[in-house]
Amino acid sequence: MAEIINPQPTVVRTSRGLSIAGTRITLYSIMDYIKAGKSPEAIRDDFRLTIKQTADVLDYIEKHRAQVEAEYQQVLKEAEEERQYWEERNRERFAQIAALPPKPDQEEIRAKLQATKARLGML
Repeated sequence: MAEIINPQPTVVRTSRGLSIAGTRITLYSIMDYIKAGKSPEAIRDDFRLTIKQTADVLDYIEKHRAQVEAEYQQVLKEAEEERQYWEERNRERFAQIAALPPKPDQEEIRAKLQATKARLGML
């Protein structure tokens, strides 16, 4: 009888945090989908996971919910801090760019964009 070898775990800890083995997908990305109420099928399809990977990841999150949730909240906090840092750092440059007159060859494009925004109620 052949000996059953213990398969590699689906969820591993890497330098990026909790991740799906063999991918660059973190469980924090999966948590975004869970928080948005996405189905397991949507998660599987959007991340191009196998049925087993999806089931293993969702099972891991459920079994370790407090730990994953705490790490997820920390990732969100750090991402927001980084966003704010770069926004502040680039604020002056963005203002300079916004103050530039439109290029003559882009006037038609800008007019179409404004018309579309107006039609969609985005103005």
